[in-house]
Amino acid sequence: MSNNEIKKNDKRLIRSWSMYDWANSAYNLVITSTIFPVYYTTITKTQEHGDNVTFFGFSFINTALSNFALGIAYLIMALALPFLSAYADAAGKKRFFMKLFTYVGALSCMGLFFFKLETLELGIIFFALAAMGYIGGLAFNNSYLPQIATPDQQDRVSAQGFAYGYVGCVTLQLICFVFIFKPEWFGITDLSFPARFSFFLVGLWWMGFAQIPFRKLPANKPQVKDPELGFFQKVNKEFQHVFGHIKQIKAIRLFLPAYFFYAIGVQTIMVVAAAFGEKELELGADKLIPAILLIQLVAIAGAYLMSFLANKIGNIPVLMIVVCMWIGICIAAYFLSSEFEFYAIAFFVGLMMGGIQSLSRSTYSKLIPQDIGDTTAFFSFYDVTEKLAIVVGLFSFAFIEQITHNIRYSALFLSVYFIIGLLLLFRVLKYNKTILKPVK
Repeated sequence: MSNNEIKKNDKRLIRSWSMYDWANSAYNLVITSTIFPVYYTTITKTQEHGDNVTFFGFSFINTALSNFALGIAYLIMALALPFLSAYADAAGKKRFFMKLFTYVGALSCMGLFFFKLETLELGIIFFALAAMGYIGGLAFNNSYLPQIATPDQQDRVSAQGFAYGYVGCVTLQLICFVFIFKPEWFGITDLSFPARFSFFLVGLWWMGFAQIPFRKLPANKPQVKDPELGFFQKVNKEFQHVFGHIKQIKAIRLFLPAYFFYAIGVQTIMVVAAAFGEKELELGADKLIPAILLIQLVAIAGAYLMSFLANKIGNIPVLMIVVCMWIGICIAAYFLSSEFEFYAIAFFVGLMMGGIQSLSRSTYSKLIPQDIGDTTAFFSFYDVTEKLAIVVGLFSFAFIEQITHNIRYSALFLSVYFIIGLLLLFRVLKYNKTILKPVK
């Protein structure tokens, strides 16, 4: 099927596209948010060295090391994505790169099965590669949104994708729970095996269910058809074409800086939430992981709720309301003192997380010209903005913890990014009087 043959708002195609969120969200929950952070902080905390670990001869606080590793992975992808996506558009390789990053990420998750304290360096490398696979696969999947749905349906379709993702990752999480909490059922005596096997299952789940969108999503038509042009010439031609378009669209130029700053806070909180709860309250896996699971379930409602509100009052006003809620969450996290408070904050994190992720994606999709030949390079600017935001968030979070030895200061500082994002959204709201208005 060529790009021109895509039938927009086709329910079967949208369901297939949504299944990629189902497939890769298992990584986001198990590796980024729940089992891996708890496993990692547990095995890297010793009586002899406390929270300090040695990585290729250098000493780090354990959580700072993992945040630095993620930050480097996101930085590499932020630098590479504009050029890879431009080449994907130019040469018709969108689906190829989506598959490539999926397999890199999934196989790296499987490699984490071998992660123990004595293989720390190898484990951190697999951890970073898994993140790069997740980033790349999601970026190319996101770029299909304006091709499969009309602007009036993009909020709903984006919410459906995130809802599929939350349901999918919770389903796998429950399967992993069986091995973690009932290892005796399977004759497991190695206490590290259930967590490590969970990492292997994530890779298998991701790779397996990704075959559904791989079969249904169409390959894109090459936008640069001159066979005499080399790789770098094709990339440069397509990149300059898309960048020229974006410079002319003021709404995008206003939205991306706002998205950058509030995404710093959102994405960082998603990554560090489990480690924060374990360090400050010592909840343990039996309480911490169900709390993160609660976040995923509430996020489903959040995605649909924000889509509904956007249809009533518009995308930007809803985003501003959600960002205000995030500021309150950061302040509340600083004063966190009890298990009940952690669960209460987790509830609001889930509600706001589902809403802001889904609505941000569909908001940007609406700003892209709907009559262009392909959208991969256009969406790469959105994805790069998000990845650079995560780099800044993770490095600042890790740096503040490293120098203060207090993770609460790191959480509180994230509110500054949300405040800047909120102020920049006011500029978008002032300009956007006709775009992103409520659907009548």
